[in-house]
Amino acid sequence: MNKGYSVKISGTGSCLPSNVVTNFDLEKIMNTTDEWIRSRTGIESRRIADEKTATSDLSTVAARRALEDANLNAEDVDLIIVATITPDMMFPSTACIVQKNIGASKAAAFDIEAACSGFLYALSIGEQFIKGGVYKNALIIGAETLSKIMDWEDRNTSVVFGDGAGAVVIKKTTESGGILSSCLGADGSKGDVLTQPAGGSRIPATHGSIKDKLHYIKMEGNEVFRFAVRIMGKAAVEALKLSNIKLEDIDFLIPHQANIRIIEAAAKRLNLSKDKVYMNLDKYGNMSAASVPVALDEASKKGLLKKEDIVVLVAFGGGLTWASTVVKWSK
Repeated sequence: MNKGYSVKISGTGSCLPSNVVTNFDLEKIMNTTDEWIRSRTGIESRRIADEKTATSDLSTVAARRALEDANLNAEDVDLIIVATITPDMMFPSTACIVQKNIGASKAAAFDIEAACSGFLYALSIGEQFIKGGVYKNALIIGAETLSKIMDWEDRNTSVVFGDGAGAVVIKKTTESGGILSSCLGADGSKGDVLTQPAGGSRIPATHGSIKDKLHYIKMEGNEVFRFAVRIMGKAAVEALKLSNIKLEDIDFLIPHQANIRIIEAAAKRLNLSKDKVYMNLDKYGNMSAASVPVALDEASKKGLLKKEDIVVLVAFGGGLTWASTVVKWSK
């Protein structure tokens, strides 16, 4: 690792579909109520992409906004990583489509898949490329169109998820601060509690797989909840230890926006008051890999993050996976 510099977030951007679907809208098409959804999740509405909008479309807008925020041209981007479980297609990668769309002709581009933890996995990968001196500027995107793989007759999943994209630009800097530490983890033995069973080499698309709805998200909600309550706070604490940051030094927590009770449990583990925790799941629901970067962009644009603030990003997702990153805000 080259010494004398660190990696900072120099720009943020996001993109959300204009179509808002409220809990009251869902009451009309399934056996649920606004009160049932809000009391169990904290979600009041979510954004849903139209039939013509793909993950790369949302990613492209978020990427352009992040580049503008960072005062960077697309030609200056060396690397594009898109974290998603809803790519436009199996190949080419969504990152390659974004590269074409924004004109980042010099950039390497690839996708990664770590479900809701994907953005923080991608951020850590991008950071290592820059720390290693391979690249100077990287565009990291978390984007999903989960509505494309949801069974709208399954209220356990369809009320939870939404669509969106968030992006950050990271760059080499000689300033103090930036990304201080990251902690990544996985437990593949519990992978079957949150899956999209068909569409890959195990269960290729057939008339039978479509009829059996195997191309939709399947989730054992209680198992995922128990895992998340335990791991969110633990992952954040591990990343803090790696950067020698104490709990009382945290200025802001930006968690994966999955469930209000999971977020409250993580905040309690970290001894944080509500004013130090950013939440937008009431408006957008769970956007998987897009949740953390969209929340980060909103918090930044609202002026909630001050220079030198210690910001903790944390997520969990299918795999099962988890990830946390500690940032000394230097934007």
